[in-house]
Amino acid sequence: MGYPTHGTDLPLSTSGGQERNDGKLTVVGAGPGDVELITLKAIKALQSADVVLYDALIDPKLMEYAPQADQIFVGKRKGCYSYQQEQINELIVSLGRTHGHVVRLKGGDPFVFGRGAEEMEYAAANGLEVAMVPGISSCLAVPASQQIPVTKRGLTESFWVITGTTKDHRLSSDVRLAAKSNATVVILMGMGKLQEITTLFKEGGKGDTPVAIIQNGTMKNEKVAIGTIKTIDREVVKQKVSNPAIIIIGEVVRHRQAMNRLSETIASRELLAV
Repeated sequence: MGYPTHGTDLPLSTSGGQERNDGKLTVVGAGPGDVELITLKAIKALQSADVVLYDALIDPKLMEYAPQADQIFVGKRKGCYSYQQEQINELIVSLGRTHGHVVRLKGGDPFVFGRGAEEMEYAAANGLEVAMVPGISSCLAVPASQQIPVTKRGLTESFWVITGTTKDHRLSSDVRLAAKSNATVVILMGMGKLQEITTLFKEGGKGDTPVAIIQNGTMKNEKVAIGTIKTIDREVVKQKVSNPAIIIIGEVVRHRQAMNRLSETIASRELLAV
């Protein structure tokens, strides 16, 4: 049985079913979403790929860098799986042996909640050469694209990056610890746990702490909800924000508001000067 391919008319097997001994896996970070935020090294990896296995959050335009490769969608979204993780692992090894260079294209940085390390371990244990190309993580780039620094001198000295949902579908216990600190808290995959998250911060007396939630960060269809721990639920409904989104909690969110006010003031001055 063959594997479904997308974006190419090439046959899946180019080796007549013969296994190769020079199989290689390169796990590649595609960045936060905007195609211009992929790295040059990532592009070079795509250009040398024989097969590309890509995820759900990858912009299809990135596939233009690998027109010579078979392109297979293996994305996983909540409640919808093209392949289970174990199948992806096996697919990597199988295609590495029959095709050669397999590029596993993953959103953001593959080592930040991306399971890239697991896939590399499996491939290496089965005889493939492995390499990794880091990507720009959404936990940094998405807030930055909305003028929200995760650290700011005199305001916050550190930041937490936490998964909102653990492998057993529970809220990470680290969120409770982070809520007790003065650090910026960045939560990925946490929209389904938003009410639990805000409850923890309210219990810590942080109901007025600013919050930003950014859906489809750095993309043209980006949506942003800004509020506080007390009000963010209403803002999410008002702005129709849902997954995939990143939650940023902390005083640094005010920097965005300050920059917006400054931009409005400058624009007003320029208008009056005309």
